Parts: sequence; structure tokens; C-alpha cells
Amino acid sequence: MTESNGSGALAGRTDRTERVHQGERMPDWEKRFRAPRVSLPDWAEDAPDRSLFVSNATGTYELYAWDRSTGEQRQVTDRPNGTTDGVLSPDGEWIWWFDDKDGDEFGVWRRQPFAGGPDELAAPGLDASYPAGLTLGRDGSPAVVGRSTDEDGTTIHLVRTVPRAEGTEGAERAEGAGGAGGAEGAEAPVAPVEIYRHRESAGVGDLSHDGSLIAIEHTEHGDAMHSALRVLRPDGTTVAELDDTKGGTEELGLEVLGFAPVAGDTRLLIGHQRRGRWEPLVWDVATGEETDLSLELPGDVSAEWFPDGTGLLVAHGFEGRSELFRYDLAGPELVEIDTPRGTVSGATARPDGSVEYLWSSSAQPSAVRSTTGEVVLDPPGMRSPGSVPVEDVWVEGPGGRIHALVQKPEGTTGPLPTVFDIHGGPTWHDSDSFAAGPAAWVDHGYAVVRVNYRGSTGYGRAWTDALKHRVGLIELEDIAAVREWAIDSGLADPDRLILTGGSWGGYLTLLGLGVQPDAWTLGIAVVPVADYVTAYHDEMEALKAMDRTLLGGTPEEVPDRFEASSPITYVDRVKAPVYISAGVNDPRCPIRQIENYVHRLQSREAPHEVYRYDAGHGSLVVDERIKQVRLELDFAERHLGTRAGTGTRTGTGAETETEAGEQG
Repeated sequence: MTESNGSGALAGRTDRTERVHQGERMPDWEKRFRAPRVSLPDWAEDAPDRSLFVSNATGTYELYAWDRSTGEQRQVTDRPNGTTDGVLSPDGEWIWWFDDKDGDEFGVWRRQPFAGGPDELAAPGLDASYPAGLTLGRDGSPAVVGRSTDEDGTTIHLVRTVPRAEGTEGAERAEGAGGAGGAEGAEAPVAPVEIYRHRESAGVGDLSHDGSLIAIEHTEHGDAMHSALRVLRPDGTTVAELDDTKGGTEELGLEVLGFAPVAGDTRLLIGHQRRGRWEPLVWDVATGEETDLSLELPGDVSAEWFPDGTGLLVAHGFEGRSELFRYDLAGPELVEIDTPRGTVSGATARPDGSVEYLWSSSAQPSAVRSTTGEVVLDPPGMRSPGSVPVEDVWVEGPGGRIHALVQKPEGTTGPLPTVFDIHGGPTWHDSDSFAAGPAAWVDHGYAVVRVNYRGSTGYGRAWTDALKHRVGLIELEDIAAVREWAIDSGLADPDRLILTGGSWGGYLTLLGLGVQPDAWTLGIAVVPVADYVTAYHDEMEALKAMDRTLLGGTPEEVPDRFEASSPITYVDRVKAPVYISAGVNDPRCPIRQIENYVHRLQSREAPHEVYRYDAGHGSLVVDERIKQVRLELDFAERHLGTRAGTGTRTGTGAETETEAGEQG
């Protein structure tokens, strides 16, 4: 097998999808979820033929190791609810992966040899926590592990990785002894060393090539939306600091993009917001010198180093689409890299100077491509059907022009039943990229409108930061403006309007049904915030910090703001039937606050359906995701009287029963 087609070990794992629905035609919408897909492969800096990627080939998203020199692939993790968080060590010898319980995001790091073997505890002596970043050092350099808990806030630790010669036995004994054990005749793992602690949110950024410098992002100033930077030595002392939140009226953030990949190089690539959008600059942490790149691109810009440190791979996102450039530092010169129109959701520069990137558009499924012209990683089995292209719409709103993305069934004219599919985040955005969920609605005859409301990224810092204090209400104003356009333009049938979304989109769905009760025919909220006060007290610490930033304090300090922004405040005004799905182990939108909202609906006998599933903030199991989409489509059909469009409808049977819909 050649590098241009890394499908080897995935072959044979996709037979199951070919057997599904034997004797009947599988609808296109279901094929899009079942078709094997892969992430952009991560590769080891000192062993570039060794890669790590994520795939759903078995029906569950898991980690895979890929030796490009031989073409051999193997599945690394195998857990009922899937695994996606993994890091490959620079020497390519070890795969670290995060082991939580059923999607609750609270767990420990484990590691496994690249060639295979038993898993072992990667950081003996560190109790379970939420992850707050991880970066792995080369030989002789420790790993840097970030942790977050309600009790300790954020802590960052140095963990000496166990040399391979010590073997698994030593690591297992170390695990059982809390890090103090070891195999006879072998050096025992060193106990983790804490080098940072603070109540506010922080995270590990990067470790320099020689392991002598550690970059972290922190929010000690209390603004969880805008981080400051600190560079530490391994003993925890400070080398340099950069903080754009001080000394001005504007709140500006910084982010770590990575140390130069060259021994002895103290240059750190960072992102800043000094000109109203995200842009990169090079900061020499030893001298304090800052090299402003001034790329003069209109949208948000991120970057990473080329492996020799002479240039940067620049990713530019603007108004729902993206493009790539190479920036040569010596020139300096910015040269565009040819990519198709659409969205690049990840890119990496290889040692030979080529660039690999994960690309898709609303009409074409994702593929891992290379500037060499090859498809880098092509999973075998069922191919995902395409969908319809997206149309751009700009609508004048109360805070400025709002960008919306519209899809509708080919050959149709309005007014159509229309789904307003609201993205999560809120600091995220919808783009011209492939999405199986919206495509499923289009297959069933619906128009789909996605709104990049204030709070979305990709439209400048002022647009992203506009949410403070009137959280939720500002986004709904923008959604209402686009709704009015959709009706006035003849696209949307005002009597068949569905408001839906997941996470923050689910929150806006429930809030919208109460704040705008006459605007929506149905609501479908997926893993939502429903009772903001209870959600605050039950959620992970990092999200509490974000909520304090957005609303200006805790529920006890600013009760009026929490009340105004909470869906449960308006639950008695809800007129539309409501469908809610929730993960029982969700640490982001916890189940108790959803139950509070549901009980209020029940008390007034408001029409609603609830589906609970045994996972966290979403599911990594393909069958479970398909089941959820079927339930949503069926809910809409029963209440709106719509029928399937170009796709073939499959029955859901008793699974549409409300409280009995829990996954076993």
C-alpha cells in the first residue's frame, strides 16, 4: 500500500455497514453517518512515518495507529462509547489516550506502545480529572499534563514518561502503588511534580523542542474568553509573560500556537487579537522580541510551523470558508496553497514540504488530501453520498450584517418546511463544510438555515465578544432577523418552522421557544442548557468560569442576568411541542437541570418528548447517532405532517415513546 491510500487495517472492519438493512435500500441520509471517515492524521515529529488518526470504521469512533513506511494500521482503542482524545509522542513510540467513563470527560491518561501492547497508566500519581491540555517531551524531557477539578481549579504537572526498557510490569506496579512502585532492577517512575496551580481556568500550550520551556494559557485575571500567556521553566519559575487584557479598554486574548520545532530555538508562535481578529505573531520568549506578521487577510488567521522552522502554514477562515497559505519568514512572502472552495478543518506541513489537509464542502464529503495531489487516507467500504451546495445569505440585523447558510432540496420552490439548525459554542461557526445532520433534513424535504449569530467566530473579535450580559437574548435577535428574511423571501413556510440545535444551539432552542413563543412550530433541543442556575452549579469548572465571564458573575452575584438568560424562566410561555435529547453523563449540560425543565413542562401538560442516552455530551457510536436523528425526523413528521423527500424513510417504532426512550 502506498502513502496515498492508507486504508489497510480499516479493510474488513466496514463489512457491517454493507450488511445493514439487507433486503432494503439504505437511505442516503443514513449512509452519510455510516460511511467510514477519518480525521487528519497526526504524525510524530521525530518519526514522521508514524501517525495517529480517528475513524468510525467499526461503527464507533476510535484511535488508529498507522505506520506509513509499511502501510500497516491497527486499532488502538476499543471502548463501548468510543475514544477520540489521543496524542502521539515525538519519537513515535507511545500513544497517550484519555480514558473517561461513558463520555463524562473525567478520567486519566493511559498510554500504549505504537506497535501495540497492553495499556498502562501514563501519569501514575495523578488522580482523575478533566483534561486541561497535554504536551509530550522528547527523550529526557517530561510530559506536561494539565488537570482541572472543582476542588483544585487548574493544576499543571511534569510527568517523567517511563522508558520503554522499564516495561509494562513496572508501569503496572507504579499504577497500583500510586506511582511509587517499579519492576525489580528498573528505575521507578518519578512522582508527578506540580508546577502551576490557580482557581481560574488555564491550560497547557506547548513544550519547547529541548524541553526547557513550557508555554501555558491562563485566565488568572478572571476573563475566561481572553487568555494571557506565561512561559515557565520545568521548575515552575517564570521566564516570560504576555498579557493583552491589561492596560486598555478592549479585552484582547492570546493563544499558544507552538514553539519553533528546532533545538535551542526560543521562538513561540502565538495568536493575538490586536487588530480586531485572530492573527499570528512570533514571540522570542528569551529576548522579548515580537515579530508582527501583518498578513492583511480579512478573517481570522491561525498558523503552525513548517518542520524546519523557516516558514509557517497559515490557515485563513473568513465568512464560512477557509484557505491555506505558506508564509516564508525570510522573505517575508505569503504564497497561497491551492485548495478547493469549501472548508479546511485541519492542516499540517510534512517534512518534505507538502501539506496534508482535511477538506470538505456542504456538497462533498470530507477527504484527507495532500498538495502532492494524492488522497492521503482513504477508508474502504461504503462511500458517503454528497448533498446540495450551500447558499450564502446576508441579512441586516440589530448588531450588523448576519451571515446565514441555506440548503434546500434540489428543484424545490418555497415556501418549504424549514429547519433553523443553530450551532453550538457559542464561539464557533457554521461553514461551507459537509454535515450529515443538515443533509438528512434536506433529504426529507426541508430547507435548512444555519445562522452565524453574534458570538460566532470568523467575523471579527467584536462580533464574537458581543454576547456579554445579555447572553442568549442577543443571539435570538439575530436568529429572528434571519427568520423574518426566510419568510419574506418565500423560502420558509411560517406555519412549519423548526428551531433546533445541540449544546449551545440546544440552549438557544429552548430559550427561543419561550422568548419567541409565536415564532416556532416545533423545537428540538439536543444536550441543551435548560436551567442556567442549576447547570452552573453542576457543570465542569472551566464552564463555570466561562459563564462568570459571559454573565458578569455567579448566579448569586448577578441573579437577574441568569434569570433573564435561562430557558426555564420562560418555560410557561412555550407553545410549540418540544423534543429534548440528553446524555445522562454529560458534564457540560448536566442531566439534573434538564430534568428540572422537563418537570415544568409536565406540570402544565405541555406537549414534549424526552430521549435519554447513556453517554456524555453527544455520542461517538454511529448506531446511537442514527437512532437520535430518526427520532428527530419522526417527531417532526408526526407534528408537521411532512413526508420523506428524496431519502427513504425508515420506521422508528416504539422508540418514539417519550420517557421510555432511554438507551440500555
